[in-house]
Amino acid sequence: MTTTTERAFGASVARKEDARFITGQGRFTDNLTQPGMVHMAVVRSPLAHARIKGIDTSAATEMPGVVGVFTGQEMADAGFGGIPCAWVVPDSDTVTPPHPPIAIDTVRYVGDAVAMVVADTDANARDAAYAVDVDYDVLPVVVDVRKAMDPDAPQLHEEAPNNQCFHWVVDGGDVEAAFASADVVVKETITNQRLIPNAMEARVALARWDDAMGELTLWVTSQNPHIVRFLLSLDTPVPEHKIRVIAPDVGGGFGSKLAHYPEDTMVIFASQQVGRPVKWAETRSENYLATTHGRDHIAEVEMAATKEGKILGLRAKTWASMGAYLSTASTGIATILHGLILSGSYDIGAIHEDVYGTFTNTTPTDAYRGAGRPEAIFMVERMVDLVARELDMDPVEVRRRNLIEPFDDGHEVATGLVYDSGNYVGALDKALDMFGYEDARKAQAKAREEGRLVGIGVVTYTEICGLGPSEVAGAVGFGGGLWDSAIVRFHPTGKVTLLVGVSPHGQGEETTFAQIISDQLGVSVEDVDVVYGDTAKTPMGWGTYGSRTTAVGSGAIMGAVSQIKDKGVKIAAHMLEAAEEDIEFSDGVFSVKGSRADGKTIQDIALAANTAWDLPEGVDPGLEASSFFNPGNFVYPFGTHIAQMEVDPETGEIDFQRYVAVDDCGPVINPMIVEGQVQGGVAQGAAQALWEGAVYDDDGNLVTGSMMSYAIPKAEFLPNFELGKTETPTNVNPLGVKGVGETGTIASTPTVYNAVMDALAPLGVQQVDMPLTPERVWTAIQEAQKGGQ
Repeated sequence: MTTTTERAFGASVARKEDARFITGQGRFTDNLTQPGMVHMAVVRSPLAHARIKGIDTSAATEMPGVVGVFTGQEMADAGFGGIPCAWVVPDSDTVTPPHPPIAIDTVRYVGDAVAMVVADTDANARDAAYAVDVDYDVLPVVVDVRKAMDPDAPQLHEEAPNNQCFHWVVDGGDVEAAFASADVVVKETITNQRLIPNAMEARVALARWDDAMGELTLWVTSQNPHIVRFLLSLDTPVPEHKIRVIAPDVGGGFGSKLAHYPEDTMVIFASQQVGRPVKWAETRSENYLATTHGRDHIAEVEMAATKEGKILGLRAKTWASMGAYLSTASTGIATILHGLILSGSYDIGAIHEDVYGTFTNTTPTDAYRGAGRPEAIFMVERMVDLVARELDMDPVEVRRRNLIEPFDDGHEVATGLVYDSGNYVGALDKALDMFGYEDARKAQAKAREEGRLVGIGVVTYTEICGLGPSEVAGAVGFGGGLWDSAIVRFHPTGKVTLLVGVSPHGQGEETTFAQIISDQLGVSVEDVDVVYGDTAKTPMGWGTYGSRTTAVGSGAIMGAVSQIKDKGVKIAAHMLEAAEEDIEFSDGVFSVKGSRADGKTIQDIALAANTAWDLPEGVDPGLEASSFFNPGNFVYPFGTHIAQMEVDPETGEIDFQRYVAVDDCGPVINPMIVEGQVQGGVAQGAAQALWEGAVYDDDGNLVTGSMMSYAIPKAEFLPNFELGKTETPTNVNPLGVKGVGETGTIASTPTVYNAVMDALAPLGVQQVDMPLTPERVWTAIQEAQKGGQ
């Protein structure tokens, strides 16, 4: 009898998928070829806003290798519609202007597509794209998210007066009363600057149209192949059941591969027109222009508190840039995933926020790691520090006085959310202990006596993720469900294929999902093959984003596992000539209670089920089960992060000295993978605070259009992260697990920012906009010193 001896759940199992990646055997979309394949290049607008007076494709058509040059009007004539927005938030007067995949009469941002060229090689296609001559009539430009709503601002869409896409409100409690009774009110205008996702792999799409069968196959760098298929059935003439979408290995996404993009439909149209498979591969500079950006919020925020440090209320007015068009999930990110979490980890009785979505002559925005929650948590955590500063209190003490008490069965906050479970003070105490907080404050005081600018930043965060309840999805305007699915299939030899509807792209679920199967059914992790990312093979699923893959996907897996166990009991009882109620199952063995040595392994049961030579009456052959899981709530991971920074007053340089993170994502399936997620998230969040930021000039040109001007941190810029955890299970899914993919990003930006501002406090510096570059910090120091003279 062969059984597993070490529990897989909770073990730092090496990632199964890494073997092919580190040996160069990963299969990414750009690695793929098809017989007769040709290549597409996109002609993009060099202007941020202009009328298209004419397009001359004659020269391009005559260039070597060119098999076709096409415009937006030709796509429209062939029945290809505009790119749909999949999340239209209700009760906000949302305007959804047309978004043609190729601009027909007007371009609205630098990088907007105006034509496409198809040729025998990628080089020939790009060369010919340069030969397409477009005649433009230049129009005025607006890039600032607030100025876009000025009465005299240039208008992007006739349908959206004053460039207003929506006005959304979250309101809970009596905000006016809270502020009227406050001893202290602090205010700040907070800018969460625009960011550019930098996944290792840029976007690629490869389409093959089978005209005889009327069938389409699209290989694409996507986080959501099933959603892409659904949306393609809306904006192409191809019905959903004739579309197959495959997301092979995907080299990271961070939200930027969540959206359904114009190029998805362009390669499909091109394949239909030329009768051959067509591939488009994005360059990195093209990626900066045409792949969605993130953040770009400006918020005027106020917090009211008593003189004892009790927070009474928070109110804000936020402007969120949608860019030139609405992307797949853009409106929901700036509203539902943002405003509803403004309570953070605190008992705040009154919250009000007005969010204005605006159109600007910039690249469209969508999800970027954290997607709405980083902006919200930054607002809350920055204001808490300002309250502490105003009251001359330790920022930890202000947080402690306002943290929600521990709970394990729901807690409703002012915005209407019901948090699942939390022990916020437990995470805070552990982080403070790991950091040696009291000693660190004493060392800081000594450093200040020496004239050194040392700062400590503390954040206690809670976030909303595990995007799940389909009923809620419908109520908040999401254009699909948020359940997910799984199929567990045993082969005759006892090996397992797990097919899931979610679509991991670097998170490690090939390993963690195999660990769940191993732990629950007693097979080796190596004997579990996890299949995802192909709409023709896997059950319907709603994608990987919002840290939902494990929180929701595991629920579906556990549903299928339960069915496998139930069927196994029936077969084992028959084989052991015992009553079903006398059969127990543990560590991969079905046995009569008290007679484990005579039991049957799960592999024995799999063989018996698949041969079907002698099955009990009423039991069908095969050992396979499918399950759908629609969670009843979101999940709410939380934690405490602490950073220490030192600023050089002569140069503005920042020395990133320490970072402690204690996160709670419930029971941990694979500690190594969780630590990797936290580390990567912290690096990205710290990068927003210190280095990253997309900049447009007044003409709408992307000034930070390459890695030469857009600062991505190197590993040497960061200290070794000191990681800890607490474990508070959720009751939302069977395993009690919560998401962890975005926690580090959500927490680290305000943690690092607060640490730097704490360092600058003795000089009287009140605020510095992110990123905190040496130039900005030095300038703020100089201005503060001049003001103090």
